Amino acid sequence: MRELRRTGGSPEQPPATGQFASRRNLLLGTAAAGAALLATGCTSNETKDESDSGKQPAGAPGDKPGKKVTIGFAGPQADHGWLNAINEEGRRRAKAYEDVTLVSTEGSNDTAQQIGQIETLINKKVDVLVILPADGKALTGVGLKAMRAGIPVVNLDRVFNSPQAYRCWIGGDNYGMGLNAGRYIGERLKGKKNAKVVELAGMDSLELTQERTRGFDDALKNYPNIRKVARQAAEFTVESGQKKMAELLQAQPKFDALWNHDDDQGVGAERAIKQAGRDEFVMVGGAGSRHSMDVIKADNTVLKATVLYPPTMAASAIDLARALGQGKGVGGLAEQEIPASLTLYSAVVTKENVDQYLPTGFN
Repeated sequence: MRELRRTGGSPEQPPATGQFASRRNLLLGTAAAGAALLATGCTSNETKDESDSGKQPAGAPGDKPGKKVTIGFAGPQADHGWLNAINEEGRRRAKAYEDVTLVSTEGSNDTAQQIGQIETLINKKVDVLVILPADGKALTGVGLKAMRAGIPVVNLDRVFNSPQAYRCWIGGDNYGMGLNAGRYIGERLKGKKNAKVVELAGMDSLELTQERTRGFDDALKNYPNIRKVARQAAEFTVESGQKKMAELLQAQPKFDALWNHDDDQGVGAERAIKQAGRDEFVMVGGAGSRHSMDVIKADNTVLKATVLYPPTMAASAIDLARALGQGKGVGGLAEQEIPASLTLYSAVVTKENVDQYLPTGFN
């Protein structure tokens, strides 16, 4: 399952139509806004320890403690910057609540091992489970087992095959990442004749990569002056990003914009660009790493923007789990129950708004 370790995001994205249509219909403006919305009505008390991260969680809790809730948290191995940020956001959010006890697994990309870890949490009779499965399809059965045991499941990002395996899904919008990257590039180049763009994608075996490309291509259809002239698939690693970007640069002597799917592989892409001495184009990244945001703020390279795939979804998942455990709804909505799904918005971070998003940047 190496490919699942190399990317933040979902190899199985929720369908945009039919019974899961609400996932695309309910967008939370930004990751921070999403966390704030959830915190308003289904969370909170005073933060116990802000020094843990040097910053307070987005939408920090503010109401009085309620019923005590034990949340089990199970995710994959954190061997990618985004996945590590998922774990940190979940732990940080749980610490903000006096009434929440978090029981975390070590995290594994071995399907059988992760199933065993979740079964241990079920046997401990936790009140709610938050699960980011290494493989949504393979772990659907254990999600069903938890739900049948009366333990609500918050399915984080990589979706289970059956809606019966979870009470609520929360995650990012891979199609929206590509769409917003394409719109940003389109607006930058809309006055240029015969503009050329290239794409440094992720792993083509993953649906998330295909969705990001589809969104990008759909956005470019609105700009007839722009043509995508090349595409290379990398592997969400620094090394692959450098190698594949070097190949793109060699094959394309001149182009106007680059859309890179992942900020980790983007570090390698930046190296290849610097080595080639190229600067005639603008680069747009993906996911929202702290490195990319720092570079965007400095404004002294080709990297001008990154499109978020916010790891703060883990903090919001804790909010949702606490709400489920306490029988609360979401502030700002008329419904008494939390929604069945929440799709986060893929905001574009630029020099103009980077300070707003710096606290969410991951290492």
